[in-house]
Amino acid sequence: MKKILFLSPYPENKAPSQRLKYEQYFTILNQEGYHVYTSSFVNDKFWKIIYRKGYFFRKLFFTLLGYVKRIIVLFYIRKYDVVYVHLWVTPIGIPFFEYMVSLLSKKLIYDIDDMVFLGHSSQANRIWQGLKGTRKMIYLIKCADHVITCTPKLDEFVRKYNIHTTDISSTVDTVKYIPINSYKNNHQIVIGWSGSHSTSKYLYLIKDALKDLTKKYDYKLMVMGDASFQISGVNIEAYDWSEDIELDTLQKFDIGLYPLPDEDWVYGKSGLKAIQYMALGIPTIATGLGANLRIIEDGVNGFLISTNHLNQWKERMEQLLIDANLREKLGKKGRKTIEKEYSVEVNKEKYLSIFNSLLG
Repeated sequence: MKKILFLSPYPENKAPSQRLKYEQYFTILNQEGYHVYTSSFVNDKFWKIIYRKGYFFRKLFFTLLGYVKRIIVLFYIRKYDVVYVHLWVTPIGIPFFEYMVSLLSKKLIYDIDDMVFLGHSSQANRIWQGLKGTRKMIYLIKCADHVITCTPKLDEFVRKYNIHTTDISSTVDTVKYIPINSYKNNHQIVIGWSGSHSTSKYLYLIKDALKDLTKKYDYKLMVMGDASFQISGVNIEAYDWSEDIELDTLQKFDIGLYPLPDEDWVYGKSGLKAIQYMALGIPTIATGLGANLRIIEDGVNGFLISTNHLNQWKERMEQLLIDANLREKLGKKGRKTIEKEYSVEVNKEKYLSIFNSLLG
């Protein structure tokens, strides 16, 4: 049985860039004769505080512990047939550990999600920004036997350094993601957003539109990923993300929001929120940037909004608040799009072909 070691930043089943990309395929890889092993830099205790403000010394301790784990990995890495690195081997400084992993690995696959080499950071960890090893990503791109990207723009960038790439979007398990929306107006309509503490700031981009709608409509804004999220005058129900509540919370959305700023790093994002919403038959309104342009066909399976076009956000949300038939039409079309293009079942052969080609 061929052995694959996945070196990831975060613990298994926690971070969307892992959960809704390669981690979904572990069972399939095992069924195909591969034996999957994982090693994360961040452990479960670190994960609980990593995006919270403060905890400097605890974060420092867990970071040092992560480096110890990576040193230990180097002593047994040769026993694996493939090493699969997501984002980086270690987060800070020069690409020393990336060099060692590439030197010792029999075969190396690099999975890059977002334009992480631009050094984007969460507010909670701004103090670490200057220490981030953005050169690590370029080094891994250059030395990998194969690179997995997640958007056309990111794939185009990677091909400047390595022609062996495959663009595989984030995906969802459509057996697990089941639409339950009745598309009726017989309840308080829920406008929803899902993300994290570091990305909830982008929901504030449309706060004025959300506030204006409260003057005419009794709706609820449900936010998953930042329990502290507030907009004065808006009825908000906010939660921190957890795996236990994710699917149940998403299924309560009648309308899904995905606002984004026009910044370079956005063009590397895979459109994950849109994919999750649409898989559940939730009519989606998203900024017309990056991968959203290939996922959503405006007016057919969702709505795309021009950057900073606040009135358009308000108009589209109002349309969907009023019109249950429109919600149903866009929601069902969105579900079909995900089943056809962005499901685990449809994309599993892309992953398998990469492993098979390297180990064949």
